[in-house]
Parts: sequence; structure tokens; C-alpha cells
Amino acid sequence: MSNETPNTPGLSETELRGTKVDDLREQAREAGISGTSSMKKEELVSAMSEAYREDARDGSDGSTGESEAGHPGDRGPDDGHLRTGDQTSRSLKYSQEVTSLDEDPERQGRSLATTSHEVIRHWAEERNGVPATVDGTEHGDHLGVLRFDFAGDSENLRQVSWDEWFATFDARKLNFLYQEERKDGNQSNFFRLESPDREDA
Repeated sequence: MSNETPNTPGLSETELRGTKVDDLREQAREAGISGTSSMKKEELVSAMSEAYREDARDGSDGSTGESEAGHPGDRGPDDGHLRTGDQTSRSLKYSQEVTSLDEDPERQGRSLATTSHEVIRHWAEERNGVPATVDGTEHGDHLGVLRFDFAGDSENLRQVSWDEWFATFDARKLNFLYQEERKDGNQSNFFRLESPDREDA
């Protein structure tokens, strides 16, 4: 059953969104979520994701402690691999692909790139970054430009949940380009989001 994966490696919100509402409701009921009959698809997806994450936290309590730091196992629908297309940039081609928390940069200042949820979340949380969107760039009820709020002092950023952030990241098929350290060895906050289908991500 799908709710027997405590570290959520098989949970993909993209796949959930592609599931029929009736099937989602059935899965949600099996996962112990109440009030499913009145939920819309997006609410069901969010509730399922939250339930899976709580299972992961409960399952690792006092044993491995894994799910707290880097949320291992959640590499996203592309298993951390880069998305390429007609508009793939030179930057992406010359970046080191990282698909899991086990991989280290080849050298200081190396340009890195990933689609792995665990890698992105770990990178942001190490820098006290909170998922955010730029206010006023929304598309209907979808998030607009994705960012991280590192200091909480940017007026035009609105903080959002990781679920919302990653749902948008995956729906737009973005890549995450970033650095761990600058060439001088100091921690780097540099990152860029890029779509292989268009350059204005």
C-alpha cells in the first residue's frame, strides 16, 4: 500500500495530482485522513503529503532521526536528476549534477545543480532559508516567482509551505542551480532557478 513508505521515497505530488479525485479520497481515507469527501484535489494532495511527512517523522523518532535534518528519501519526481530541454543553459551544462545528500562538490566554488527535494531543502535550511514567493507574481491561485527568505526582512517575499514550493518547482519542471561554498571556502547563498523550456524561470 502507498501509505507503508515511512520515508516517503515513492511519494510524488506530481503523481498524486495525476490521480483521479475518487482514488485520492480512497488513499486519503486509508492514510487516516478525515473529511475527505468535501476536499478538492489540491487539498487532498496537501493533506496526503502532510500525512506522509508525519508518518516519516514518527517512524524515525528516537531511531535514526533522519527525517529532521535533510528529509532523506524525498528526491522528487525526477529522482534528483536534471531536467533538460531546448532552452537548457550553458550554466546547467557546466554544473555538477547532485542527486542526493551523499554527494559532495568536486571542489570549492563548484557550480552545482539538482532537482532533489532533500538536497534543496537541506541547502536552504542550513542557511536559515524559508520557502517563499515574490508577492504580486502569482498566476491565479498558483505561486509566482519562487525564492527563499533568508532573513525575513524582504518586504516583497511571502513565506509559503515546502509543499507549495516544491509543487510549483516540479510543475514548472525547474532546475536548482546553486553553490555550497564560494571559492574562498565561505558558505554561499547563491542559487538560481531555471527552466529547460524557457529562460525566464
